[in-house]
Amino acid sequence: MTRLMVTDISPDGVRIVIDWSKFVPGSSVFVPCINTVKALEHFVDAGGVRRSDIAHRVRIENGKYGVRIWRLK
Repeated sequence: MTRLMVTDISPDGVRIVIDWSKFVPGSSVFVPCINTVKALEHFVDAGGVRRSDIAHRVRIENGKYGVRIWRLK
């Protein structure tokens, strides 16, 4: 499945909508997914942020595998 909107991400085929207006420097978002590499690619592409402006860590949160992404600047 492809992304329905360019501002959405879909690393595992399930559409995830992110409120980009709230993703300001110092905030973070957890994306539950298996394909964490594709999640980062979609995230950078959809959010219009540079890879150097974010930090990420693959982790398990509340029993779900995924990637936590922080906005640095």
